[in-house]
Order: sequence, then structure tokens, then C-alpha cells
Amino acid sequence: MSDVPAALYEGKAKIVYPGEDADTLVLFFKDDTSAFDGEKREQLARKGEINNAFNAYIQTYLQEHGVPTHFLRRLDARRSLVRRLDMIPVESVLRNRAAGSLCRRLGVEEGRLLEPPVLEFFLKNDALHDPMINRSHIRTFGYAHAEEVERMEYWTLRVNALLRERFAQVGLILVDFKLEFGRFAGEILLGDEFSPDGCRLWDVQSQEKMDKDRFRRGLGGVVEAYIEVARRLGIATDA
Repeated sequence: MSDVPAALYEGKAKIVYPGEDADTLVLFFKDDTSAFDGEKREQLARKGEINNAFNAYIQTYLQEHGVPTHFLRRLDARRSLVRRLDMIPVESVLRNRAAGSLCRRLGVEEGRLLEPPVLEFFLKNDALHDPMINRSHIRTFGYAHAEEVERMEYWTLRVNALLRERFAQVGLILVDFKLEFGRFAGEILLGDEFSPDGCRLWDVQSQEKMDKDRFRRGLGGVVEAYIEVARRLGIATDA
């Protein structure tokens, strides 16, 4: 019989397993890649291990700068140990430049600088295609309390300030990103992952896309772009 515990949940890019105790979980990063609500799917060799290393670096960097996260440590090439959170079913999306759905919704040109940055919320619900919601929806439907929404906003803006500067140091524009949060021991912590799967990164000089848009748009070189971003940040992508 296998000693591997049964998975608690399998998502598009990760599998969640029980952790070392009741307060922890193990995240297994898959090579699976999807877009457009799962309509486009593919397996990209090494993507899981690269995202695991990338996420470990970013979460540790944020912790070192005062951002509370669920990350504990990387276990091996594809697995990380994290705190078990009571997840809030809301994505916090921060946009420094116009791209993706913002351009489609508002008719603005891609790349337009957004000052101040735009902060949006989306309900995490695949069946409803993650609709955009506001603070009133979050409070009225009980997704989070007003104080929790304030903390989510505060930490999202703080993460943006930290990572916008960090990526700029290595010649990259942090276009936008999404975050998820959860509750642990009465505190709001950053959860899920931070990788090129969930943010947009452009090269400062060429404007080349260095993120999942390469997969969405069929540009190719997805993993190669992820590796280049990791290289610039000094992230070792092997175990």
C-alpha cells in the first residue's frame, strides 16, 4: 500500500494534501496549465517545480518585509508546507497597468499606466466564471467582515509596493496580480501561491510578456519565460 495520503482537493494547478498536523497542509504543484475557465489545457514540463520555487521565494520575501503568509517551507521540488487557512472565497486583484479583462470591460488600451493602481475583487466560483464583486457584496453575502476586507485591501497594496519595486530591480514591470487570503488564529494571512500563473510580468525594455499570457495567447516559450524571470530574481529552480 502507498504511504501517500489521499488528496484533500485538486485544483487546476495544485493538489492539496494533509500536512504534518491539523494546522498544516502540503501543496503539490502540477505541470498542468489551463486558461479560459479550463477550456484550454496543457501540461508543460517543469512548470510545477518552477512555480513551487518561485512561490517559496516570493512568500519568503514578503514575510521578511512584514506580510503575514501561510507559507512555512519548501519540502522538495514540487511540494511546500503551509498553514491550513479558512479561505475567504474572494480574489483580490491589483492592476498597475491595463491588461486582460480590464481592457475588455472598459475599452482601455493594453499597457495604459493606472495611477493610482486599480484594486478589484472577484468571487471565487468556477461555475459563475469568477464574477467581479465589490465591498458591499462581500459584506452582505458574508464572504468576509468589513474589518477583514480592510486587511485584504491593506495587504494587497503593501504586496504591490514591495513586489513592484522588486521586479523593477530586475527589469520587469509588475502589470497586475491576484491574491487570496484566509483566516488563521484570528489573523488574515496571504494564502494560495504567487507565481507567473497568477500575475502579469513584462520586460521593461521590450514589453515582452513573461507570464501565463504566453500560454493564453499561444506565444510559446511559457516555461522558458518563467525560468528567465526566476533567473533574474536569483531563484534556483531545482530542488
